[in-house]
Amino acid sequence: MSNKRGGPAEPPSFLQEVAFLAVSALFSCLVLSFGLKRLDPNRQTSKAAEQRKKEIAKRLGRPKLVTNVYEDAIAADVANPDHINVTFNSIGGLEDTKEALQELVILPLVRPELFSKSNLLKPAKGVLLYGPPGTGKTLLAKALAKESQACFINVRTSTLQSKWFGDAQKLVTAVFTLAWKLQPSIIFIDEIDSFLGTRKNSEHEAVTQMKTEFMTLWDGFNTDSNARVMVLAATNRPWDVDEAILRRLPRSFEVGLPNKEQRAKILGVTLQHEKLEKGFFLNEMNAPIWQIAERTKGYSGSDLQELCKQAAYGPVRDLLRSETRGENTGGGCRALMMKDFDEILKTSNTSAQAASSYQYADEMRKNTRSANAREGYQDPEEIEKAQLMMQQMMAGLFQAAQNESSRSGSPSSQPKELD
Repeated sequence: MSNKRGGPAEPPSFLQEVAFLAVSALFSCLVLSFGLKRLDPNRQTSKAAEQRKKEIAKRLGRPKLVTNVYEDAIAADVANPDHINVTFNSIGGLEDTKEALQELVILPLVRPELFSKSNLLKPAKGVLLYGPPGTGKTLLAKALAKESQACFINVRTSTLQSKWFGDAQKLVTAVFTLAWKLQPSIIFIDEIDSFLGTRKNSEHEAVTQMKTEFMTLWDGFNTDSNARVMVLAATNRPWDVDEAILRRLPRSFEVGLPNKEQRAKILGVTLQHEKLEKGFFLNEMNAPIWQIAERTKGYSGSDLQELCKQAAYGPVRDLLRSETRGENTGGGCRALMMKDFDEILKTSNTSAQAASSYQYADEMRKNTRSANAREGYQDPEEIEKAQLMMQQMMAGLFQAAQNESSRSGSPSSQPKELD
């Protein structure tokens, strides 16, 4: 090849060769990178994990939140306070407990500057709620997160467990590191006696290490006075909680069964948006709400809510009966009346009473059977049931033998001729 004057072409310069090699190398890298990404077997999984990470950050209202894979597993159980619909006003009764928690939990999270200049005013980093089931301990925890606008980290034992050795400790660490990133935050441990119960020699090594890691990290953020992180625990069996954990929960509140006035408030909160008969909420002792409160001694908050749900079926049943008779119902249910609660109170018990009654009856049956077995006595009903089962079994065997004989065509199955 020649130039314009007919001479040989000039060879490319050194810079041109370097530029050509650089472009070729860059193109090769792009093609190789694209090919490796397409061939990656975990490509879809990684893409889904990245998308889930973005959704979690958006749901928590922290679009710039940076988390690792263990914190992502914990973040799945974190609730944004804006998405919690439970407040102190939606919890009937427990006025003294709510007032104490307002000062002990909410105020330090909302106004930390009030507690930063005194050693005596340092907020407690752990609070224990204990009491019978169904008294509103979990509702109080959610209301605390809502009132203090703190992220609610619900710690579940199943989330912290892993088949890989060492992952449980990393997940426990992720609970506290995520709480630090999301502060103000509340770490809530429901049924803490099953998770951080008394340590025993028979426990698996991984469970013991997980408990130890939890307590170590708990002490770590306790020493940081600027951390707006609160550990809130609830249990029905406080005596089963490890002593070292109880030491880290310096403040505790008993959430017991409501008294008459508190039951009336719970009923008022539960029925405030329902269609009720006239005078249901009158402040008189013969008013329906006070009659129900008087007759529900020993009921928990959840028992009262279940009572109201069962009573609400009364107007529905009356409407269906009227429609069956062909009467004009006007297209709607009547108001909830005192007679609906009377029907339920005559036949229903609290969940605890029902369980105790069944347990007592079951123990009585077992004791009776044991005594009869020792004395050689047999219950006639049991004997009749055994005989009936034996007759049914023999009839089934006889029928099966007849069917087998008829299919095989054996002479024994044919009727014999008379001589």
